[in-house]
Parts: sequence; structure tokens; C-alpha cells
Amino acid sequence: MFKIVAYGVRDNEVPYFKALNKYNYELKLVPEFLTHDNVETAKGADGVMLRANCVADAQNLAKFNEWGIKYVMTRTVGFNHIDLNAIKQYGMKCARVPAYSPYAVAELAMTLGMMLYRHTALATSNTNAGKFAVDPNTFSKEIHSSTVGIIGAGKIGATEASLYHGMGATVLAYDPYPSDYARQFVTFVEQDDLLAKSDIISIHTPYFKGQNDDFVNADLIAKMKDGVMLVNTARGELNDYKAVLAALKSGKLGGFATDVYKNETELLGHTFDGALAQADMEALRELYPKVLMTPHIGSYTEPALHDMIAVSYDNFEQAQQTGHTDNDIPLPKD
Repeated sequence: MFKIVAYGVRDNEVPYFKALNKYNYELKLVPEFLTHDNVETAKGADGVMLRANCVADAQNLAKFNEWGIKYVMTRTVGFNHIDLNAIKQYGMKCARVPAYSPYAVAELAMTLGMMLYRHTALATSNTNAGKFAVDPNTFSKEIHSSTVGIIGAGKIGATEASLYHGMGATVLAYDPYPSDYARQFVTFVEQDDLLAKSDIISIHTPYFKGQNDDFVNADLIAKMKDGVMLVNTARGELNDYKAVLAALKSGKLGGFATDVYKNETELLGHTFDGALAQADMEALRELYPKVLMTPHIGSYTEPALHDMIAVSYDNFEQAQQTGHTDNDIPLPKD
């Protein structure tokens, strides 16, 4: 029987792994992310199922190869946690889940944007502290007469656009590959035009290591409308957090919300009694409720989980039967 070890499996996800196991794989479900310290848990498996923040670097992949593991799948869209050169070197089969319920991340991004825009975190913080007087800082505009900018109008970005469009907002989008689907809800414009006009900006740009690191930097922020609310549910590597912090303190940014972080394993899964492990994130946290942080829960919904697991199982099966999958991750060229 084909044996899979899956990492980063939360307790409430276990029933889904079992219920969706239509190929009757032998499962080993590990709550922790894959690390150098726990890689031995993969011994005896035929395949490995990863999630974001698992360490699938050359060191761990070399051990997989030593143990005869030839199938490395990730139940995520992104795959920057996998050393593809090592995958190629060892002739491993490697695939991803190219899409899951786009509403999962889109709904969170819109929720964070609206919390900032209507200052609901500030209001609930005040009332939780017993302050029921109306705080002048909760005065706001209304979304139906405002402009939302979506940078990256793929499936998730277009879905968020549809939600804002349904609320009556004017929605602008920038994407180098504009889709007809997104055109139902957005007006495609140049990026600088979007930055200058948007009251809320939501980032859904894919991250390409070494190409768009710190995409949201001081130069980009300078082109934004004063007081804009900025939301990033894409990848933490896209943010220059020092630039974001400076813009918040100067008032250039009216608010900032993020579900993603750089070096996430330093933060996710940990409870901090004092300062956070990252100084920049601690400085941002101190600006709450002007800054909202969530612990990478964008895909943490039932439909998204269902898609991630089901497609991953299909990837394993197709790779065994045909030697490839419809969702193969492109490997580096020679």
C-alpha cells in the first residue's frame, strides 16, 4: 500500500484527510511542519505531502532520496519552500495545488480591508475597554462611493473584486495578464493610476524569489493616495516592512493588514508572552488597531481545505499511474 506522510496537519483537518482518502493510501499525519529536526518521520514513506513553511530544502530532499521517497507534493499554490534543483537532481515527482476555493483568501482580504476602512477594530477595542463614547477616529467614508484597487487580478484577486463590486465600489485592477472574467468586476488600469486613485489596495501578486522581493516599498507607497488602507494576503516577501512602518507613522498609509510574513516559521505556531520574534513585526503590532495581523488563515476554510487535500491525493495517484500530473511544478532548465 502506498504510504504518505503529511506535515502541518491540524487536529480539525484529520477527519478531512481520512474522508477524502478515496485511493486508500496509508496515512501518517504529522502536526508539525517538516523541519531538519523531524525529517526522520518521513522514513518508510513513499510520498510526502507538504504545506507552506515546510522545509523541503536540499538537505531534507537528499534524505528523502536516500530513503527512496520519490513523490513530493505540496497542498499549496506556492512552492518557494521546495528546492526544485534538488527535486530535479533526484528525479522526484513534484506537484502542487494550482487553485482552491478563491473565496477563502478573497473573503479574508475584503474583511480586513473593511475592518480598516470602517475602523471596526478600533471601535470594538474601545468598547471592550468599556469606552462607549464615539471615537472621532472611527469616522469613515462608505465603500459604495469609494475606489478599491486590486494588484494581481487572478482567480483570488478577481473574486475579491467581485465582492467589492457587489457592494457598489468602483474596482480598479492591475495585472499584466488581464482576464475577461475579471473584466466583469474591474476596470483594468496602469499600476500608477490604480495607486493614485484607490482608497483600499489589496495585494494578490505572486511572489517570485529574487524578482519582486519588497515589491511594496517606499517608492511604491509614495505613489499611493494619502490615507490608503493596504492589505496583503499574498506573500510576506512582497512587503518592505520598514517602509510600511514609516508610511503608517507619517500618515501616508491609513492602515495596514497582513495575513502573511517573511520567515513565517519564526512566528506561526508560536505564542509570545513578550515581543514577537521579528522586530519589524513587533513594531507593527504595537500600532494595533491601525495594523491588523492574522496568522496566515487565508486558506483556512472548509472548501479550501477540501480542494487542497483532494487535489493532492489526485496528484499522487496520477504521478504513480502516468509519471506526471496535470499540476507538475516546472523544474529548472539545464
